[in-house]
Amino acid sequence: MASEGREGEHPSVTLFRQYLRIRTVQPQPDYGAAVAFLEERACQLGLGCQKVEVAPGRVVTILTWLGTNPRLSSVLLNSHTDVVPVFKEHWSHDPFEAFKDAEGLANPTDAFTVFYSERSPWWVRISSTGKPGHSSRFIEDTAAEKLHKVVSSVLAFREKERQRLQSDPHLKAGAVTSVNLTKLEGGVAYNVVPATMSASFDFRVAPDVDLKAFEEQLQGWCRAAGEGVTFEFAQKWTEPRVTSTDDSDPWWAAFSGACKDMKLTLEPEIFPAATDSRYLRAVGVPALGFSPMNRTPVLLHDHDERLHEAVFLRGVDIYTRLLPALASVPALPSDG
Repeated sequence: MASEGREGEHPSVTLFRQYLRIRTVQPQPDYGAAVAFLEERACQLGLGCQKVEVAPGRVVTILTWLGTNPRLSSVLLNSHTDVVPVFKEHWSHDPFEAFKDAEGLANPTDAFTVFYSERSPWWVRISSTGKPGHSSRFIEDTAAEKLHKVVSSVLAFREKERQRLQSDPHLKAGAVTSVNLTKLEGGVAYNVVPATMSASFDFRVAPDVDLKAFEEQLQGWCRAAGEGVTFEFAQKWTEPRVTSTDDSDPWWAAFSGACKDMKLTLEPEIFPAATDSRYLRAVGVPALGFSPMNRTPVLLHDHDERLHEAVFLRGVDIYTRLLPALASVPALPSDG
């Protein structure tokens, strides 16, 4: 089927494809076009529209649909508009063409994942200093030797967590701590032993980990490597929170009850990466990560990321059932 769509296409699909064509790709996302798209939708639906510039060129757009009792707590649907950089040469079609064909791949499960917590991102840069000199000599106590010890300690920890995940079929990725070496820096020439080198790691710390003890472990790895080995944080989230999935919780009861009425199977999990939900949970607001996309391969930030049309439309229907249920939660003590 041609990428321009066909007569009789569902209007939700047409609208979605229009939105996908907006090039909000980092590092220079077209936020203006995305905001204009949302403003137009607000105008068509008669919704309030507020724009908050949180930083130069960074606008948060808030569409408001008032309920029958605006004094009650609000239900917030949150999404980002930007996307990570893409490698067009690895895609079957232009990633911003919103191409549609008749094919669709799906995984075998009918369950829907809902995320009630997430791992804490710790971006750590470990720096090592040592004796420099000409690379024809066996120089002792070099930056590279000491950095190698730290890298080995971190990767040994990584393997231990990987084995723990693989050995327990009940564990999901979000329940263990992951780490990847993402940058190596140092050196000025092939024949010069550098005085400093560094390695950068992306840790995703599980929410049940003692963060103080984990930081002490980082310090221990550096001390064991030798003098002149230190670390610093480029990002350090220290407020992991968990949203209740107990049936006594009114929000979870409303959410899971609506899903049960629709005969949906839910699989509560800890999100393995990081989302805006962590900021909401940190101030006491319950947050659930839910994209109703079952029977779909996990291609997050991958080439040829795609969604089957039928899954998308069913997701729209699911949300039209979920929202009234959440909006009908009785007044809570916090509502005053």
